[in-house]
Amino acid sequence: MAAPAYPAWVTRWVSGQWRNKKRPPTLRPPRTLALADKVANRREQSTEATCITEMSVMMACWKRNDFNDAPCAEEIRTFYDCVAKAEKERKNQNEDTLSSRGNLPSSKVNKLLKRFPQITRYV
Repeated sequence: MAAPAYPAWVTRWVSGQWRNKKRPPTLRPPRTLALADKVANRREQSTEATCITEMSVMMACWKRNDFNDAPCAEEIRTFYDCVAKAEKERKNQNEDTLSSRGNLPSSKVNKLLKRFPQITRYV
């Protein structure tokens, strides 16, 4: 069985030969290419929750003991220790460091952009 015969322009178009005669489009930006002096304020995405395991163990103990604190004192203490440790780590974390995604928060970016403004009078 023979292959179907297509017109010549279809063969050129499929093979990419039509691109050879065209120049790439020129870039004409509507405004000057410069950074803005500020970025939009965005909320930081919350990090993963901490102490979930300790909390679920504590609640399971409460349920087993009809929500009585006395038999679950060890689980409660473990949960509060975990919360205190997580809070201390959060406070010790330096604000200038990058987030878990590797991005600076918008407040830090705005501070840097204010320190180093764009020189637009020469552009």
